[in-house]
This record gives sequence, C-alpha cells and structure tokens, in this order.
Amino acid sequence: MTASAAHFSRSGPRLVRAAFLSLLLASIAGCAATKRDAVTTGSIPMRVSSGSLDTMTATQLADTEKSLGAAYVREPKSRDIGLRYASILSMTGKNSQALAVMQQVAIAHPADREVLAAYGKAQAAAGQLEQALATIDRAQTPDHPDWRLYSAQGAVLDQMGRTQEARAKYRQALEAQPGEPSVMSNLGMSYVLSGDLKTAEGYMRNAATQASADSRVRQNLALVVGLQGRFSEAEDIARKELSQQQADANVTYLRSMLSQQNSWSKLAAQDSTPKPSTN
Repeated sequence: MTASAAHFSRSGPRLVRAAFLSLLLASIAGCAATKRDAVTTGSIPMRVSSGSLDTMTATQLADTEKSLGAAYVREPKSRDIGLRYASILSMTGKNSQALAVMQQVAIAHPADREVLAAYGKAQAAAGQLEQALATIDRAQTPDHPDWRLYSAQGAVLDQMGRTQEARAKYRQALEAQPGEPSVMSNLGMSYVLSGDLKTAEGYMRNAATQASADSRVRQNLALVVGLQGRFSEAEDIARKELSQQQADANVTYLRSMLSQQNSWSKLAAQDSTPKPSTN
C-alpha cells in the first residue's frame, strides 16, 4: 500500500462522505424522474449554462428554484412539480425543506414508486438513513424490481456501515442492468469508503469505459486516482471532455477533496519529483 493510500485508509470515510452521499442521491433520483433532471452519479459537480438541473449555473438554479417554489405553492399536490422542486432544493443544500416537500408529495401519492424513491432520497439527504432504507424498500416490488432502487439501497447501506449488504445490492443491480456505469461507480465508491483504492479504481475505470457513462462518472475516477497519489493523471481525467470553465470547477473541487487530508501539495510534489532509476 502506498503512503497516501495508507493515510487514506484512516481518513477516507470522512473525506468522501459528502461525495458518497451525492452518489446516493443520484441512485434514487435516476428512478424518481424519467427526464433525469436531478443529480446524476458523480462526486465532482459540473457547471454549464443550460440544460437540465444538474448542469445549471448557480444563478439559473436560483431562478429555477424560485419559479418551482411558486408553482409548488399553487399546486402542492402536483407530483411532477413536487419532484422537481425537491430535487432543486437538495441541489442547493436545502435538505430539510426538500424532505418537507417530499413528505407532502408522498401523502398525496402514497402508492407511486417514483415518489417513494424520491422521498427516500430526501430522507437520506437529511440524515434519516433508517427511514430512507424503509421507504426505498416500500418502493421496490419483488415481481418487477428496479435496478436503480437496488443501487439506492446499496448506497444507504454503505452510509450505515453495512458494507457487505451494500455490495450485495449493487451486484443485484448489475445483474438486472449489466454494465450500468452509475452502479459500478457506486460500487467503486463503496471500496473507497473502506480504503481499498485499487479495487475502487478497477470498478471506476470499468464504469468510465461504458458508452453510457457521463462525465461525472469519470470525475469519480479522477478522485480515486488522485487519492492514490497520481495527481497529474487525476487532473488530466478531471479536465477531459469539459469546457475550460467546467474543468476549472472540477479541478478546484478535486483540490478541495484532497486537501482535506493535507495531501494536495504532497501529491503534486511527488508527481513532479523525478523517480530514481532502477538500472
């Protein structure tokens, strides 16, 4: 094990807890909105000027939140408005408010599995992990299971420290949806949480090579590579396929994650130091 990996095995869970929770939100959001307008898998947030909620600028998010808030006041029992409003509240850090919105939507639509999934998302974001797991279990149907709910269950279980159960859920998800990059990314992050960065990287690289992988899956790979001390490679991955503004934002986030273990300058120095010849 490298020095950086050894250090990570002690401090890793604190370092990636916020990032992993974003994966949890992604897992459940995927089955809560067919338009995928909520957070999608990835530790490092993207910032672009248009498109779905997860690609809006801070100003656009604020404007959309205000608009959806007004619509929600007019139609508090609307399923679609409630789902979108709760999603954007979560994205802007208003987890308690998002939970309150989803409570009302769930009361109005108690048998809707997509609503229950989003309700579980809101509970998890608010730290109510036991309740979130129960809600997601209610949303799952044994005769027609949803792979995204299996992945979401895994993410909650990982947050609860029930690692083996979590990974079993991810594998159920992959059996139902082979090669799904978001599930492999979640499984990889499960190994990050336990400090097994080499195994985590294997899953992350596999996820990133899938045709349906988005940039946020690749940003998780950048994080895992950086945590192992290969900083230059991590920055290259973080910048790939993005605009300059997006790339700068991702690298800034990557720096902030690594700096929590005081490793940014150390890793950069290691990358710039010539390796001794073995000849």
